[in-house]
Amino acid sequence: MGLFNEDNSSVALRFFEEISSIPRPSYHENLIADYLVDFARQHSLEHYRDKLNNVIIIKEASLGYENEPAVILQGHSDMVCVKDSDCDKDMLKEGLDLVIDGDILYANGTSLGADDGVAIAYALAILSSDSIKHPRIEFACTVCEEVGMEGAAAIDLSNLKGHTLINIDSETEGEALCGCAGGGLFSISLSVMRSKFFEGIRAGIEVGGLSGGHSGEEIDKGRGNAIFILAQALRYIYNSDNSLALISLSGGEKDNAIPKFASANITVSDIMLLKDTINKFQDLIKEQYRISDPNLYIKVTPCTSEDKPLSSYSSLDVISFLATLPDGVIKMSNTVDSLVETSLNLGVCNISDDKLNLKYCVRSSVPQSYKLLIEKLIWLSKSSGATYSISGEYPAWPWARESRIREKFKSAYKELFNKELYVCAIHAGVECGLLMQKIPNLDAISIGPDAYDIHTTSERMSISSFERVFKLLTKVLEDKS
Repeated sequence: MGLFNEDNSSVALRFFEEISSIPRPSYHENLIADYLVDFARQHSLEHYRDKLNNVIIIKEASLGYENEPAVILQGHSDMVCVKDSDCDKDMLKEGLDLVIDGDILYANGTSLGADDGVAIAYALAILSSDSIKHPRIEFACTVCEEVGMEGAAAIDLSNLKGHTLINIDSETEGEALCGCAGGGLFSISLSVMRSKFFEGIRAGIEVGGLSGGHSGEEIDKGRGNAIFILAQALRYIYNSDNSLALISLSGGEKDNAIPKFASANITVSDIMLLKDTINKFQDLIKEQYRISDPNLYIKVTPCTSEDKPLSSYSSLDVISFLATLPDGVIKMSNTVDSLVETSLNLGVCNISDDKLNLKYCVRSSVPQSYKLLIEKLIWLSKSSGATYSISGEYPAWPWARESRIREKFKSAYKELFNKELYVCAIHAGVECGLLMQKIPNLDAISIGPDAYDIHTTSERMSISSFERVFKLLTKVLEDKS
């Protein structure tokens, strides 16, 4: 018997547990696609599966709802698979070990995959039910959302009739999203040259203890970017010891995450001068970030690299280039209070194969602002002799002045919980923008239950919130126009 049975839980929770037993990292959605197709066949439902493993399942309207507009339920099948260092689970082959702690559901040693297992569980519960009344339901389950929304960009929606979209990929109960930024990945590569002859003392510089966060949702919190703090530290060191030469440089893990850690190996002329300089710089920078990053530290560490350092010219070139690059919030919205309009995040930096490699996540809810920021990065790259590439672009989801589905959710939420539904736009990316390009005049909203620390091994979800949001969703479907 599983954690959730007929006596103590809804069918949606039982589906969540069932799909949690199926491995589904990005680019490996074949098993969950098999499961969805088998489900559709068992329930004699119209279904489609493409070569990427995007799956569409269609259920006709309940009796009496034939004239109601069709509704598209949408989510993604892939999840971010991370695990603790002492967890030996193979997340390509093994499912999750779910644990209940009071009202909280989590996975032992790994991420939970509530993002976006919730969407699949909700959809299957509705598609399998004989008691939930609804219009024609078209469930579109995309792949590779976590690595660039590749499934949403490729999915064929020509068999769908709906012009109303309920995206189930949000993590806050009582909050509905009705707009998001567009964006893309901007990669830069700058050639560097190693020195044949060098002198100096080898040492390491480490920046850590930063808060980090999602580059869309937390970019406005003023949190430090470890890569840029390291670049400032190197510039500060160079001002006191211009013999500094870089050996290596690295920081960050993902373009869409604010880097919490960065490090460099260098050569200097005087190790005591280096330590004194770093201590002075740390005092300055800790004061700057004392609220947003109270645990920030910068320290001198041993250098274990035996690589040759860069030439003095290349070292200065790299430090100068990093010092000129923009990062963080560029502009706040003129139309939505407290919403970031345009930003960029330098999420990954490293020196490998005699090149400095940088990866930016660029976002804006205004297409022209996005274009201008991309052009700025292009000109900065060209002026420094660097090459660049742009990939993974996705469109913004513009705020609609009028929305039938938004009003239905607001009304249902008020009726069920005697509270006002908070409706907002976010600076992060959601698949709705891509899907709106495929279906003209698409009326969209994004909802979800309370989930915390997604994409980490601390990811957890409120069980009661999961149930309440499912109740809200079914009420919206049952309420006729």
